[in-house]
Amino acid sequence: MKLYEFRNRKGKEKIIMLTAYDYQIAKILDEEVIDMILVGDSLGMVMQGYADTKSVTMEDMLYHTRAVARGVKKTPIIVDMPLNSDSTIEDALRNAKSFLDAGAHGVKIEGNKTKVIKALISDGIPVMGHIGLLPQTALSYRVRGKAPKDAQKILQDAVQLDKLGVFTMVLESIPEGLAKQITKAVDAPTIGIGAGKHCDGQVLVINDMLGLDLTFSPKYVKRYANLNQIIKKAVEDFRQEVRGGEYPNYEHTYH
Repeated sequence: MKLYEFRNRKGKEKIIMLTAYDYQIAKILDEEVIDMILVGDSLGMVMQGYADTKSVTMEDMLYHTRAVARGVKKTPIIVDMPLNSDSTIEDALRNAKSFLDAGAHGVKIEGNKTKVIKALISDGIPVMGHIGLLPQTALSYRVRGKAPKDAQKILQDAVQLDKLGVFTMVLESIPEGLAKQITKAVDAPTIGIGAGKHCDGQVLVINDMLGLDLTFSPKYVKRYANLNQIIKKAVEDFRQEVRGGEYPNYEHTYH
């Protein structure tokens, strides 16, 4: 599927996007009916243990992009351009092409970087926008756009990104009313994360929705599973069976 075909989904069927950072999760997601896989720089937090996404490098992102691409046969892969990878047009073009060579189909850029986004799209590289809370440069993780002036700036950014030709745009941590206004104002589909139900689609970090880290619980996250508890139970069962001499038994031994 060509990424710009997502513009035809505007106001129709909701777009589903989830993150993946490794081969096995990517393979599972590719077997399900979702629309896009995002190799997010959120891997800095959920895979590397950093407090934010600011320490993630191009090398990190390329490594995980290649791993995800090995597990995917049909689902489009979008990759976050990490902090400082798109500081200049030349850097952005070189790094975005590296992601495409690694198996990605498009890139996501945080903020209204007009010249960079225009250059990438002009060069045939599909770009997903990202406005609202911008984790790469944010000093705190809080809702953006509550004040009228801030809301107006976010709306203006959305309209400008739409005119540049992004194929979709992520709206992160903004009031539902503002997200609804933006969604109506732009032709590109909006994908919300902490932006309410009126967006054209939704995205979550896979680790959050699966309940791997129970200490991270922003308001917008719904846990669809509790893998933290399931994994701990499995480890405890393994420990008890090894200590008790029950594992390995005849069934799990070569003869």
